[in-house]
Order: sequence, then C-alpha cells, then structure tokens
Amino acid sequence: MGTVVDASATTNTSKDVCQNHLGDKKVTVVFVLGGPGSGKGTQCANIVEHFGFTHLSAGDLLRAEIKSGSENGTMIQNMIKEGKIVPSEVTIKLLQRAMLESENNKFLIDGFPRNEENRAAFEEVTKIVPEFVLFFDCSEEEMEKRLLNRNQGREDDNIDTIRKRFKVFGESSLPVVEHYNSKGKVKKIDAGKPINEVFEDVKGIFSLLHEKAT
Repeated sequence: MGTVVDASATTNTSKDVCQNHLGDKKVTVVFVLGGPGSGKGTQCANIVEHFGFTHLSAGDLLRAEIKSGSENGTMIQNMIKEGKIVPSEVTIKLLQRAMLESENNKFLIDGFPRNEENRAAFEEVTKIVPEFVLFFDCSEEEMEKRLLNRNQGREDDNIDTIRKRFKVFGESSLPVVEHYNSKGKVKKIDAGKPINEVFEDVKGIFSLLHEKAT
C-alpha cells in the first residue's frame, strides 16, 4: 500500500516539480532583458548582492569557453570570426552546466534569450520556464546617451554600431518580451530613472519573490 501512496503523491506533485529541474536540482530562473545601455549589468550586481542570486551572462560564458581553449571553445570562436550566430544549443549547454556546477539554485540569466528561437530551444532543452522576465524599459535616446558617455573603451560604443544594436534588440529580443508578457510573466521596470530609484523598483519585485519562496 505504501508504494501506491508514494506513487500517487509523486503524480500529484509532478505538475509542480517536473519542470524547472536540472537532474535532481530544482532551480528558479529569472531572464533579464533590456536594450544596450538600459542598466541590466548594474542592477544584476545589486540583485546578486541583496537577494543571493547567481548572475549568468550568456556572453561571458561563451567568452570563457573560448578562453578555455576547449574544442567547443575553438568551434565557438571560429563561428564568431565567420560572423555566424552561435547555435542556441551551444549557449544553452553552457548555461545548464553553469547552473549544475553552482551551489546556488537561483539564477539571473542576462542577455538570453536573444530571440524567439533561443527562447523556444531553452524551454525545449532544459524544461525550465522562467519565474518571470525582468525587462528594463528605456528610451533609445537615454540608452544612446549612456553608451556614448561610458568610458569602458568598448569598440562597439560608437553611434552607428549603437543604433544597429538597438535595431537588432527591437527586431529579435522584443518578441521574446512580448511572448512572456502574453503569459503574464513580464515585470517591466522604468530604467530611464536614476540607478538608485531603479533599484528600489527592482527590490519591490524581488522582495515579493523572496516572500513567496519562504
């Protein structure tokens, strides 16, 4: 009898636990999206410090893999050199590995999914649906001003490249935001405000998530 009870208990809870698992690990994932210069990096650092999330940047993971000199890294480097887009599955595997290797179970995934194909592949491969999408909404004028003013020595911070990046974001990433918005999963932040005011809004969202988890 005990076995039957256990089996039914598993069935009843499987709706909650079959998704958002990596192996035996239950994870909470928040996608962080926003245009170039919307302040995602700054606010991710604040969320990590105040709410104990681990920040995963798809771009950083790809760069680290290239630096490692692995066969996979060489393949990624060659694709980038040839101007090709790195397949979703490659980035997703790096994200999965980072989540599995981390002792944490709460992750901010920054700059991914970049497009609808990324999004669909991530959910298909990982069976993970984000808790929500944190969307930093900022005018192009403000983002342009920030990017031109910042002194990070980035080659891509010139006016023509910046405007191309805005165009790519609008065409590729905004449909991802719209998809999740249709499911009630987008938390929109007015990212045009000063940094400390933006973080007050961010804190309100993550405090609610923290209360829900406890």
